[in-house]
Amino acid sequence: MVYNKKTKEQGTDAMNAQKKILIADDETVNLDFFEVMLSKLGFVVEKCDNGPDVLEKVKKFHPDLIILDNIMPGMTGREITKVLKKDPDYSDISIIMLSALDDVKDKVAGFEAGIDDYITKPFNFTEVLARINAVLRNRALLDQIKVRETRLALAEELNEDLKENLSVFIRSIDDLDKAITLICENASHSESLMNQIKPASEKILSVRKHIAALDARIEKTINEWDNLKKDEIGLPVLESQIRKLLHQEQ
Repeated sequence: MVYNKKTKEQGTDAMNAQKKILIADDETVNLDFFEVMLSKLGFVVEKCDNGPDVLEKVKKFHPDLIILDNIMPGMTGREITKVLKKDPDYSDISIIMLSALDDVKDKVAGFEAGIDDYITKPFNFTEVLARINAVLRNRALLDQIKVRETRLALAEELNEDLKENLSVFIRSIDDLDKAITLICENASHSESLMNQIKPASEKILSVRKHIAALDARIEKTINEWDNLKKDEIGLPVLESQIRKLLHQEQ
């Protein structure tokens, strides 16, 4: 394991300030090492040494990242990963798996279970820290994409609602216009009343122009969204692609 000044500088990235990391390993030396080193770098660290305890710690600690040993008493790291990824409350937690096994099949099984990265023991702490930062950056990116997806969905819903209400408003304007026309026909002999009605008719015409412009803008936006959706990649697919890229770099 290697630790130097450059390693410390990497770990002081502001993005990682107060990020919570759960260390799960049945080797006390690894637990103590990670706790000391990561705490010095500003991470909030919890640790546990068996599979069932990991699930309990996750519920209480809500970590941003788990550094998870694959072979532990009670449950394997892969089994723990599958449980967490099936739970919507914890499926977004990033997982880096540690393993003494360097077998390709073992790595593939880990990625298929849902891990974000895989590190073979014995490890170099500089590399581990770089991978921690990379996984946290990827998670931050996915979280931002999720926020933007939610905002776009809300905007799309608002747009549809606005268009529907606009149709109702247009029908109301039509009814008002018909009423004014009827009044004009029955009050053509009254110059005073006609002088009062004429400005209202002009305002209705102006409102119609604004409504038409707004309706055209909404229609254009809906068409643009529909075109963008054709090339849209959902978050589950995007996350899967990122994991595959990480796997290819192993």
